Amino acid sequence: MKSTKVFALLFFLYISCNQAVAQSRLLGADLSMLPAYEQAGVPFKDASGVTQADPLLFFRDEGGIRCVRVRLFVNPTGETGVIQSIDYVKSFGARIKQAGMKLMLDFHYSDTWADPNQQKLPAGWPTAVAALTAKLHDYTAESLAALNAAGATPDYIQLGNEISYGMCGLKVYTNNAQGWDTFRNYLNAAARACREKCPQAKLIIHTERAGQWSVGKAIYQRLATVDYDIIGLSYYPIWHNSLNVLSATLNDCATSFPDKEVMIVETAYNNAWYPSDATYNFSSTYPATPAGQQKFVEALIAELLRHDNVTGLFYWFPEENPYENRLYEPWVNRGLFNNGYGDEWPRGHCALPAFYSLKKFTAGQPDAIDVIANDKSANKPSVPSYSLSGRRITAGYRGITVTQGKKYIK
Repeated sequence: MKSTKVFALLFFLYISCNQAVAQSRLLGADLSMLPAYEQAGVPFKDASGVTQADPLLFFRDEGGIRCVRVRLFVNPTGETGVIQSIDYVKSFGARIKQAGMKLMLDFHYSDTWADPNQQKLPAGWPTAVAALTAKLHDYTAESLAALNAAGATPDYIQLGNEISYGMCGLKVYTNNAQGWDTFRNYLNAAARACREKCPQAKLIIHTERAGQWSVGKAIYQRLATVDYDIIGLSYYPIWHNSLNVLSATLNDCATSFPDKEVMIVETAYNNAWYPSDATYNFSSTYPATPAGQQKFVEALIAELLRHDNVTGLFYWFPEENPYENRLYEPWVNRGLFNNGYGDEWPRGHCALPAFYSLKKFTAGQPDAIDVIANDKSANKPSVPSYSLSGRRITAGYRGITVTQGKKYIK
């Protein structure tokens, strides 16, 4: 009788723990260019100028990053930033998982950048709707099977990148019903492959209408029959307006889509040279300097923490590290490492203040479990287990344990 009560209590705690974890905040970064920088020998240094032996672990341990977003192109063209083939992602993804970090896979379903202005059909893919629908399923399934086999199983999967107005050559608009059935079929075909190959992964529909939420809301309403879990938003103030506008968007997400988590899957701010073509100019509030960049990051985090439906924040291209190299041109000037110019933070390759501010998003919540439970020792014959607080357990422990990222009742 006593053992039954204990088991019931542990089961209740297990369910409660899972619910709490589901609502915990996840700090991530799109580090898609990091292996290329490393291969080119570009150093990554901390704020004091000390070169880091493993930049990925530096992002994990000092930056608080717990999930890495990596883009995937079908046949990458090799133009600036477009180098992430399936082999590239397999290698980097396996390294991410070995470091105990989560992996967010960003399917572009394109050979080049996919965004609202261009969603080009990959070379050699069919144009007929039925054949393309089947191709989306098969390509997604094949890619995920390859990642699974490489030890790089994604934890989060984006079904396209900034697909506000369609994908794979298809154009749709919220004020026109034409094409939406096809669009939904495309997305559901990809989603079905994800559920087949990565049933534990959460699926994301990513748009960039956070600053025009009447349009964004209409998109998600039209996609109501698509199988996905998370609303993913891009938010760059230079294009998507103020934090007050973002706040109204997030409030309406909670009201209109109460069953969906929301993640900011892309954000960034300039540390130099405020862009002349910006739609909105916030340089008087957040100057394009390391200090201004840090001020924006901290203000954004403060706003996001006011919204319980927001479960993730991902900084885009923080690994931009252009000093003394021409790996990525033109410079974006939104990375978190110094470009070597200016008087405020003169040391090249060094982490800027905003790098250290990002982890305020997850301050006060446990975040060690994923790292310790999945470290390289998990590959040894004797696999260690940990308590929910992250403490390695010894023989005789009774309760909920974490072993290789999974929870068990002992």
